[in-house]
Amino acid sequence: MASINLVDAFQDFKEAENLDRPTLMKVVEDVFKTLLRKKYGSDDNFDVIVNSEKGDLEIIRRRMIVEDGEVIDPLAEVAYTQAIKIEPDFEVGEELYEEMDMLDFGRRAILAAKQTLASRIGDLKKTELIKKYNDRIGEIISAEVYQVWKKEVLLLDEEGNELILPKSEQIPQDYFKKGENARAVIERVDLKNNNPVIILSRTSPLFLAKLLEIEVPEIMDGLISIKKIVRDPGERAKVAVESYDDRIDPVGACVGMKGSRIHGIVRELKNENIDIINYTTNNQLLIQRSLTPAKISYMKIDEDKKQVDAYLEQDQVSLAIGRRGVNIKLACELTGYEIDVFRKDEEVSNEFDIDLDEFSDEIEMWIIDEFKRVGCDTAKSVLGLTAEELERRTDLEIETINDVLRIVREEFEREEEAS
Repeated sequence: MASINLVDAFQDFKEAENLDRPTLMKVVEDVFKTLLRKKYGSDDNFDVIVNSEKGDLEIIRRRMIVEDGEVIDPLAEVAYTQAIKIEPDFEVGEELYEEMDMLDFGRRAILAAKQTLASRIGDLKKTELIKKYNDRIGEIISAEVYQVWKKEVLLLDEEGNELILPKSEQIPQDYFKKGENARAVIERVDLKNNNPVIILSRTSPLFLAKLLEIEVPEIMDGLISIKKIVRDPGERAKVAVESYDDRIDPVGACVGMKGSRIHGIVRELKNENIDIINYTTNNQLLIQRSLTPAKISYMKIDEDKKQVDAYLEQDQVSLAIGRRGVNIKLACELTGYEIDVFRKDEEVSNEFDIDLDEFSDEIEMWIIDEFKRVGCDTAKSVLGLTAEELERRTDLEIETINDVLRIVREEFEREEEAS
């Protein structure tokens, strides 16, 4: 018999996909049963026997021996005269088992079967890869940098599977070189042109959460819980943690002795400042902690509007806002409140003031609305801040801010002269 030797195919298949033997045998069996159905119209009387260890394949045909001239179904029955040509000892009523010669199918059919087998192997490879990485979403993986492009980095895992780290998922300060190892969290599995694409991330809050799990045994053991993480990748992160054991200080445990635990994470995140905050259900206290490193003197909370006016000493305002407004933005995300910070002397008093809407004939309404958005709805509240502070807190150009300050200041001067 001209059998198909599949040793190499089996070996490559098993090593590449790590599929179990029953799955492997079922795929090959299905492919050749399809071949039989195309040639004979049915595979009911055929047995496909796959030996995955030896790497060979046999197809056995079963037919019942009947008297000459009584063959009704040629697929299931064979005449006695034909049967004894194969084995002289056969008798009517016995079952004839005949090994098929692969050449009977024709070279073209065999080639098509091999191509179908290769296609099925490819499909199973994709399915296994999707399942494997879908089960690992949220895990940290260390992979080798294989290629660095402008918009993404290609990495290879231990089995040679391709992983993609898009530019949007990289920390701005990240720099990769071919051959080095990089750590990231498995973000998701996408399908592109019917091929699985494993997407990694270094900007996800989950990446920081997993790094903390690795460095802080109390988190891994469940003694400390991470309630929420907010990040501006490469710039700052705030982590709210809670301890389930009164004897454990969650902040101290996460930071470690002299910062030993947090330093490694900070280096991994390219010197991202990480504020560890003790979580509490007391919203006022949580807001105070979220604006760290600034210290709030007092605040006014509007629970209905989820709005907070926080009043601080003059030297604390810039700390609360942070560089490019990152600190206050993260505090808002962490607490769920819209926080506006003011100097203590900015609080509304009974002194003469002018509503900012009164300047609508000189200042465009969208500019006034932008000032209102950051809590500056009167002339005094605008003049109480420097141009630099207003630029940080609003989305306005410095020239526009200077024009507004000039208009408001001139109005106050006119009012003082009139009085």
